[in-house]
Amino acid sequence: MNTSLQAALDLMRPEPSILRPTAASRIYDDLRQRILSLDLPPGTNLLRAELAKDYEVSQTPLRDALQRLDQDGLVKIYPQSRTLVTRIDVPQLNEALFLRRALETEVVLGLARAKVPETVVRARAVIAMQRAVAEEGTQLRKFQQLDEYFHFILFEGLGREALHALLRSRSGHLDRVRRLQRHSEEKLQQILQGHTAIIDAIEAGDEARAIHEIRDHTYKPEDWADEYRILHKDYFA
Repeated sequence: MNTSLQAALDLMRPEPSILRPTAASRIYDDLRQRILSLDLPPGTNLLRAELAKDYEVSQTPLRDALQRLDQDGLVKIYPQSRTLVTRIDVPQLNEALFLRRALETEVVLGLARAKVPETVVRARAVIAMQRAVAEEGTQLRKFQQLDEYFHFILFEGLGREALHALLRSRSGHLDRVRRLQRHSEEKLQQILQGHTAIIDAIEAGDEARAIHEIRDHTYKPEDWADEYRILHKDYFA
């Protein structure tokens, strides 16, 4: 992976502005990524003693990290018993989709009204990196990470990083289903075309087109997760 791509992926980490994260934040970030990537699949029992040993920390920062993951809906803490990675909850997944469309519609509307040449340049750079990854054909995980970074740039361009953090905290179930997807080359090109169309509309200051493009890009039918629930029954609640 080239340096610019790695830099982009690094910036996508939760709370990227923190230069010296606390032990709890470091554990939270790492466990969250492992859960979202399905390296820790739904139903996994998180053994606190083993985690404390792996991260070389006491129980206090580990407890704080797990409580944050519990708030995100990614783990379920059973006091004095165990902590399990939650199974994917379809109603919560659909709520995250609704929230995403609502927030991103307002974000692109604001960007289309503003003069944001730097945001446009950065977004086009990410699209170019996505295109390069798509051409490799074996880097779907990196493509998805860049997809998330593209959308972060839109929020950042409007100064709405806090809203992006809110969205991310509510999107754990959605993100895990996205990791189950195996996009065809045609689908990857469709995503790239959608990103390009969004940025073209923002750069042109075309508010109506920007709204149309983001809503079209983020639309999913209510039953879109059914095929993944059938293929991965143990992952779903």
